Amino acid sequence: MTKRYLVLADGSIYVGTAFGADTTTNGELVFNTGMTGYQESITDQSYNGEILMFTYPLIGNYGINFDDDESVTPTTAGVVVHELARRASNWRNQMSLADFLQQHKIPGITGLDTRAITKKIRATGAMNAALVDTKKQAQQFIDHHATKRRTNLLAQSTTKNAFPNPNTGLRIVVVDYGLKHSILRELAQRQCNVIVLPATATAKQVLNYQPDGVLLSNGPGDPKDVPQAIEMIQTVEQQVPLFGICLGHQLFALANGADTFKMKFGHRGFNHPVREIATNRIDFTAQNHGYAVAAGSIEQTQLLVTHKEINDQTIEGLRHKQYPAFSVQFHPDAAPGPHDASHLFDDFLENIASYQRQRRTATHA
Repeated sequence: MTKRYLVLADGSIYVGTAFGADTTTNGELVFNTGMTGYQESITDQSYNGEILMFTYPLIGNYGINFDDDESVTPTTAGVVVHELARRASNWRNQMSLADFLQQHKIPGITGLDTRAITKKIRATGAMNAALVDTKKQAQQFIDHHATKRRTNLLAQSTTKNAFPNPNTGLRIVVVDYGLKHSILRELAQRQCNVIVLPATATAKQVLNYQPDGVLLSNGPGDPKDVPQAIEMIQTVEQQVPLFGICLGHQLFALANGADTFKMKFGHRGFNHPVREIATNRIDFTAQNHGYAVAAGSIEQTQLLVTHKEINDQTIEGLRHKQYPAFSVQFHPDAAPGPHDASHLFDDFLENIASYQRQRRTATHA
């Protein structure tokens, strides 16, 4: 067994056993509280550049299959677990987690007290970290890389070219900021005829497809690192019904004059209770974000807060008071996680139908 070190920006060093790719890495260390769904999490582009630590003590016990990937090429920087399962036991298993990480050049470390490390992050906040193979490399990280922040995450996560996910229903343009495949699955189940555009798409390029609706996807990093999206959203929301998810929610807020901030350690897991303010309905939701919309910045905008996280009261949903546009911070597509909020895709399509009825009425008036 090969020794590997997890080193934190504060100088803490943890010794464990290497698995996955034989390489070093660095990135922000974050923790995920999900009891299952490690494959979906590792392949979620929202984890681009982050070292992902799982709080559940045994990871890899049901292996990897080719159906549950949320992206083709995962960009998670590294994986930290307490115990790596020695063998996988599931009828869908097609390869081990260790082999999967090796295939995608992602290093992992096992044998650490992930509970203690999680408590440290909760107390001090998410921080940069590295997975290295020698103490000399650990010191080099502390001396030279501990405070560096990655800003090119979106370019790695978005598609380079437009592509279709064809069907026979409403025409939906999805702007890809780090798109999860499960969003496409939800739209496909509703017969949506989808065109996926890169994150650099302009309003003109979006509207050239004459969409019935536009969806802004999830993605990694700080929403303020995506200034090109603001003008596009400001134009599109006035002409077409719009739905933002996760990073798309934050960009929707910024485009309408609200502000965002970096959270202490973020929300990453599948058991976050969210209250819909109008109905008091509670949904348990899947979440993966390190930034949130600043509550104090909403009053000056044309946005209405629709959802809040019950535990810390962060904003989880917004709706525009004038335009047919809304957004949520959580993942209604789940994958993994509870499907309580999947109805929001139906709400999006109903929003489109209502907008089209209003336009027809106005035309014939």
